[in-house]
Amino acid sequence: MLKYIVKRILSSILVLLGVVTITFFISRVLPSNPEVRWAGQRATEEQLEQARIELGLDKSLPEQYIIYLGDLLQGDLGKSLNNHQPVTEELARYVPATLELVILAFLFAIIIGIPLGIYSAKKKDKLLDHCSRIFSIGAVSLPTFWVALFLQLIFYKILNMLPIGGRLSVEATIFSDVPSITGMLLVDTLLTGQLDLFVDAFRHILLPCITISLYPIGLVSRMTRSALLEILGEDYITAGRSYGLSDTKMLWKYALKNSVGTTATDVALSMGYTLTNTFLVEAIFSWPGIGSYISNAVTTLDYNAIIGVTLFGAVCYIVLNLIADIFVASDPRVRL
Repeated sequence: MLKYIVKRILSSILVLLGVVTITFFISRVLPSNPEVRWAGQRATEEQLEQARIELGLDKSLPEQYIIYLGDLLQGDLGKSLNNHQPVTEELARYVPATLELVILAFLFAIIIGIPLGIYSAKKKDKLLDHCSRIFSIGAVSLPTFWVALFLQLIFYKILNMLPIGGRLSVEATIFSDVPSITGMLLVDTLLTGQLDLFVDAFRHILLPCITISLYPIGLVSRMTRSALLEILGEDYITAGRSYGLSDTKMLWKYALKNSVGTTATDVALSMGYTLTNTFLVEAIFSWPGIGSYISNAVTTLDYNAIIGVTLFGAVCYIVLNLIADIFVASDPRVRL
């Protein structure tokens, strides 16, 4: 197992190097005039020349690439062209909000999606199975922005039950000392014992969380159902039934355990996708996360920020894939 993990880590380093290389050269080749954004629209020629030197644009592309790799090994992702702040610090400020949103959404996906898939497989071709499949297909197919606007219309405009956006209410941000330990409000408010702020933060995160969780709920449900139906047709399941074991015991004790690997892989890939594709939801709900940060970076051609977020997304995919593969490899039937 250790040899397998080391091999995967080494291959992941090559993948990251490829991602950095491709993103770096594409961002440098695009006609973006980064020195103008760095120095300002009204900068003189001397100021623009100084900006080119500060950004390293006076050097050749191979030299710029080698310098960037050297800085990257030291944890330096460069500075944003928009506000001259280190990209590393900006990612540290925006990532926790997205992580909090995505982790809670995937808890919903696991808690709802797996039982839904299990009972759908158990009641194959019955009413519950048909309803589950219709819900799963709808959850995967519905556009995210439509779901977000629909939830806002129902729960904010009509029912007036939940806030329309943001992470906290205006009153909470003005009259309360908002904790900042991990950057995740739900965790920070629990750590500091501020239950009133926790409730307020939870009410604000519910709508964007439900919006994001619909796709993984549908995906997990369908994959769990598909894997279970395949396993329930295996010979050892038939043999177990012939020995008098109940269908419920065969489903929960034997079939479900052997279907977890497939589900874990899909959950990991879906989580990596969601982490770097939340910009629509974050824009609609005014959520200050990585999605709003990268959308602003792309529209302003802030290439240091673009490379930083791309690298972050690649690392997330690699780590989640590695975790899923280790989880699957722990099955003694799998040959590494």
